[in-house]
Amino acid sequence: MKVLLLSPNTLTVPYPVYPLGLDYVAGALGPQHQVQRYDLNSGSLEELAVLLHNFIPGVIGIACRNIDNTEAGAAQYFLDQYRNLVDWLRKHSQAVLVCGGSGFTIMPREVYATLGVDYGIIGEGERFALLVDALEKGKDPASVAGVLGPKGQAEAALPWQGTRMRVPAPAEQRDFYLQHGGMLNLQSKRGCSFRCIYCPYPSIEGRSHRLVPADEVAATALALEQSGAKYLFITDSAFNSDVRHSMEVAKALRTSGLSIPWGAFFAPLKPPGHYFETMAEAGCRHVEFGTESMSAGMLRSYRKPFGTEDVLAAHRSAKAAGLHVAHYFLLGGPGESAATVRESLGRMEQLQGAAFFFFVGIRIYPGTELYEIALQEGKIDSQIDLLRPVFYEPDAIDRGAIETMVLEQAQGRINWLVGSGGAAAANVVARMHARGRVGPLWEYLVR
Repeated sequence: MKVLLLSPNTLTVPYPVYPLGLDYVAGALGPQHQVQRYDLNSGSLEELAVLLHNFIPGVIGIACRNIDNTEAGAAQYFLDQYRNLVDWLRKHSQAVLVCGGSGFTIMPREVYATLGVDYGIIGEGERFALLVDALEKGKDPASVAGVLGPKGQAEAALPWQGTRMRVPAPAEQRDFYLQHGGMLNLQSKRGCSFRCIYCPYPSIEGRSHRLVPADEVAATALALEQSGAKYLFITDSAFNSDVRHSMEVAKALRTSGLSIPWGAFFAPLKPPGHYFETMAEAGCRHVEFGTESMSAGMLRSYRKPFGTEDVLAAHRSAKAAGLHVAHYFLLGGPGESAATVRESLGRMEQLQGAAFFFFVGIRIYPGTELYEIALQEGKIDSQIDLLRPVFYEPDAIDRGAIETMVLEQAQGRINWLVGSGGAAAANVVARMHARGRVGPLWEYLVR
């Protein structure tokens, strides 16, 4: 069967993100299928129309990575754009349209109804291959576990236990990302064992870690370097959520001869001795901590597996290893008040030599503890439409007041950013990429 995998995501703030998920979807499709990829970041609808006319796919898989950008202060909603794309595809192709991805999985039935596609994939994208095989054999795709169709869903989606193989996009599509920061992505495990009240990640990949062997991660990293990557970002929800495995991966990267730098998202857990030195020796350059707050009470409210002293220890250890450090803060959750914001901002001053990103307002997703809290507090009702972004509002302080307190504490320091920095920051990043700089680049904010 002829299969087209389509990445419609054109968000480039703060920088374009390579569509890693489609690599694994492509790898899951058997050799009996003819597979092509198309990325709207590196192409246009006009070129896509020509491809559809010449290739004539029987199935088109559409990646829905995000429903919106989750920023309360500069919200962008993407499903209208995706719906327009589906309507356009209907006019240019007779293919069966299938949507999947992390954004789809968060609210599958709602996204399915909004987009008007034929089928949806709940959970990890590899099961798309099972859907395609069912279509080829004349079977009902909705009989596949995790596939949503016109009659609903036959069985619940479980975390993918089959083979995971990665097939990168064609060079001309990969080159777009190599020319805009040189950054490609790497995955060392799936699943998240944390229980943060606001995060839908466990519903996407499950709560149990499924680890990629360290040597396999290193071999993939080397292949990406050989394909032209100048920088790698590890996409795990938190690279160090399994400390032992992250150490094994770092050591495998070092011994493999990888020569390009990399970064990852880390939880600010108190690290074991020499942990970040090991990361630095393996080529790590950027540590992005999901710190969220420096108020002890708010960290408990968020169900974080660390406290403020752990954050300080992790920060100092990473800085001592010579790494660039950023902290991401998520303010405005249950129990937030002027006192907790003041406490958090005061303690942040101890985090010297870092970039700070403040996201004020927490997106409410179904299936999370935050959803249940908001429901019990009467802030939402069970009939609310959560496709359009809805943010939790604490009783004691509003988002505007929180942002004002952040800006007053920042006193114009450029390493304190509210949100992702918006279009202005994206323009600066684009200019630096054009000059040959690679990676996330936020270290240039730190003075």
